[in-house]
Amino acid sequence: MNPTRLDVGETASFAKTITEADLVLFAGLTGDFDPIHVNEDYAARTPFGRRIAHGALVMGLLSTTASMMSRRSAERGAAGTSVSLGYDRIRFLKPVFIGDTLTARYTIEEVDITAGRTRSRVEVVNQAGETCLAGTHIMKWVEAGR
Repeated sequence: MNPTRLDVGETASFAKTITEADLVLFAGLTGDFDPIHVNEDYAARTPFGRRIAHGALVMGLLSTTASMMSRRSAERGAAGTSVSLGYDRIRFLKPVFIGDTLTARYTIEEVDITAGRTRSRVEVVNQAGETCLAGTHIMKWVEAGR
């Protein structure tokens, strides 16, 4: 019996346009006020030519897709509660700018029935189809009393 109630190949996606407010709020939340994120004059003199979004902000979009999978699993009657064990081999491949529309994609690649875990490919692509972030996510289903 598959405790996750998810299958290899299942996907979830979430799209969002990155705004000025996103960068400002994320900087305030995390305390990361690096000028590449918050200072247009500074950023204009960098190889990027303008401000870029925080990598952790971009990665944060994957939380939505992982939650979508968790809800799907619960709706199908999965035993236990799904929790993230972490993200592995995250790579930031392209910068993300204010105004970019990003799509976070989550694809189940492996279901370990014995361990009650899934391993998924995660990626974030921009409106041009360019991969901005890629990596792996591990999720575990924890049963009551463990």
